[in-house]
Amino acid sequence: MKILFIVNPGAGSEGLNFSELITEYFESSEHEAEIYKLPQDCTLKQLKITIAGSRADRVIAVGGDGTLKLVSECLLQSGTPIGIIPAGSANGMAKELKIPLTLNEALDTAVNGTPKKIHAVMVNNELCIHLADIGFNAYLVKKFDALLHRGMWGYTKAAWKALWNHNKMTVEIKIKDQTIRSEAAMVVVANATMYGTGVKINPDGKLDDDVFEVVLVKKYSVMEILKLKFTNIALNPDNIELFQVSSLHIKTKYKAHFQVDGEYLGKVNSLDARIIPDAISIIV
Repeated sequence: MKILFIVNPGAGSEGLNFSELITEYFESSEHEAEIYKLPQDCTLKQLKITIAGSRADRVIAVGGDGTLKLVSECLLQSGTPIGIIPAGSANGMAKELKIPLTLNEALDTAVNGTPKKIHAVMVNNELCIHLADIGFNAYLVKKFDALLHRGMWGYTKAAWKALWNHNKMTVEIKIKDQTIRSEAAMVVVANATMYGTGVKINPDGKLDDDVFEVVLVKKYSVMEILKLKFTNIALNPDNIELFQVSSLHIKTKYKAHFQVDGEYLGKVNSLDARIIPDAISIIV
């Protein structure tokens, strides 16, 4: 096989040089590895041209959920298998799919694993592989990205300040002929089941069925926020409603913070989401 690795140069920790380590792995392999380092401000068109020109049998995203999202946008409904080398800060989809977090084991999976078709969700014309949301968590994504110190204490301070500065939303969720009106701290469009920390926001989720879930979180506290970011302790079920859907429309009274797969995308006052069946083929 020819295998193309799309490497996010900003990924990784502890000084790992993924390009060198991948090259070493394939020195005695029967397979051919090509490495493409994502340039700064790489466009979707540019990456599509690179992938098409490579004629690779498999394309591997080396990075976090954002890198996987970019590669998936290029290969949407193409059938070309996509692998994951987890090298992000959360690695939500790698954990979701039980892909090893250590490099050599992840490489073994990428080379020898089996492709599995999963669905995705298009949210306001943004491909969502993992989780998208509006409201408090999206606001925290924005604030957390700006933190100089990303540990527990820095996040706790940011969360505490955010609680005093972030107002609850008034939302209207339309699912087929049903309309749900509620106050909400956040609303999650859940393709996957859990955040990168292991918190199961969507315990009923399956990546290969014909629905996704919308999770209405009505209340939040500092403790619930810290659970979400740093532990795998379950959230309070009294504060949550879950609906299974294939499409939906959400309106908010005022503009709300919005994120997709860990990328903050500004404020919106409406959100449309629809399922894309058999969107990508992931190597597991």
